[in-house]
Amino acid sequence: MRSVQACAAAVLSLLAVSAVAEASEKQGGILRVYHRDSPASASIHEEATYSVNVPFMPVFNNLVIYKQDVPQNSLESIVSELAESWAWSDDKKILNFKLRQGVKWHDGKPFTSNDVKCTFDMLMGKSPQKFRKNPRKSWYDEVVDVTTNGDFEVAFNLKRPQPALLALLASGYTPVYPCHVSPGDMRTKPVGTGPFKFVEFKANESIKLVRNPDYWKKGLPHLDGIEFTIIPNRSTAILAFVAGKFDMTFPTEVSIPLLKDVKSQAPKAVCVVEPINVSTNIIVNSSSPPFDNLNEGQADIGGTMLPAPGGLWAMPKEMLETIPGYGPDINANRDQARKLMQKAGYGPDKHLPVKVSTRNIPVYRDPAVILIDQLKSIYIDGELDVVETANWFSKVARKDYALGLNLTGNAVDDPDQSFYENYSCNSERNYTNYCNKDIEKLFDQQSQETDVAKRKKLVWEIDKKLQEDVARPIIFHGRMGSCWQPYVKGVTIMVNSSYNGYRYEDVWLDK
Repeated sequence: MRSVQACAAAVLSLLAVSAVAEASEKQGGILRVYHRDSPASASIHEEATYSVNVPFMPVFNNLVIYKQDVPQNSLESIVSELAESWAWSDDKKILNFKLRQGVKWHDGKPFTSNDVKCTFDMLMGKSPQKFRKNPRKSWYDEVVDVTTNGDFEVAFNLKRPQPALLALLASGYTPVYPCHVSPGDMRTKPVGTGPFKFVEFKANESIKLVRNPDYWKKGLPHLDGIEFTIIPNRSTAILAFVAGKFDMTFPTEVSIPLLKDVKSQAPKAVCVVEPINVSTNIIVNSSSPPFDNLNEGQADIGGTMLPAPGGLWAMPKEMLETIPGYGPDINANRDQARKLMQKAGYGPDKHLPVKVSTRNIPVYRDPAVILIDQLKSIYIDGELDVVETANWFSKVARKDYALGLNLTGNAVDDPDQSFYENYSCNSERNYTNYCNKDIEKLFDQQSQETDVAKRKKLVWEIDKKLQEDVARPIIFHGRMGSCWQPYVKGVTIMVNSSYNGYRYEDVWLDK
């Protein structure tokens, strides 16, 4: 959204729709979904949160995408979208795409290879027009350039083989943008080729999309539109869903305790719980004092990569438990932590005061409160500092924090995405300033390895080293629920790969 890689891992769940029901798919109706918070903008390429993907992915298409009804993402489950086909050169350094003809942007202009080139030139920082923020620029460090051959062929030319490039292109964070629309306009009035057209975005109120009558997939979408109502209070949103005011919850946002409330108060609702390929972690600003010197069982302990069975690249449990802090003896772990704090000059009579910054939505705030409580046991007094979504990612990117409780959603279940985006020295998303050139060499080594078994061993070695270096301490990998009313049909939720789906083009309302 049982793994695929990273935000790719696996999907999920489907409304079981019988052949008879599928035959009676209905056109029309507005899908009503509540949204957890107000995104900073509508531009997927410039934002680093799933809060943007869920409402705006239906506006766009990728070159390729993960097949939505396959439970676990892999290179084998990638299918075409704007690209009709693709092929690697013999030396695996050129990835060629033949593009779909007859596709139009929502403003009526034709889609061509120039749009693909413009999009990726901006992502690589090689075009006159610039993104204000570019959180995934590191994904394309191995791409020399993107070249066109006529209007319907495009090639990605690489410095070295990188098989995972195709996985990155299949992520929901990789839509193709129109060459003729400025990055500024895409933040407020996005234009795409997808099943739904943008209507309006009222900050802190709502986001509205309408059916694209000229969608290149004939007969889709079934819905007339989608309306997202922004309700930051999760309990209020759930009550509204139970009361029938919404057809669907915000995907993968229903906590386990609230899921029980839904099932007791709306027993006919369809709900699923799956791993979401999102790690709850601690980010430490090592460039500022004081650190410049120094869920009811529904969660999984792991390293950087999504834990098994969801994750394809998960470090073996016995290997994970050899890392300090990840052993099964919690009391021994805390005792060791207290000794380290005492060595640094703190103790029962002298606690370290620190602000714990976190994003102002429940999935961030709740574990932050627990973290502050547990820090007391190792002589650290935390003060909660909540930050609105529109400011959170900019705040951590400029290192304007001391200690942060963060959630890292991985866009695909592939090590290239996680390692380069979150831990490479020059990445915009490397919030902790971690930089280890020797480890970066291993990043490149695993990236080029075509033998999956050999690559896994390299990935485990890297993951173990990242945890030992306290690069971005992983607390747990969460599991969350999604619910929809029984009359909502055709739902496929890619929870382990939550950033890889949500076109809503197959959804229909049987009422």
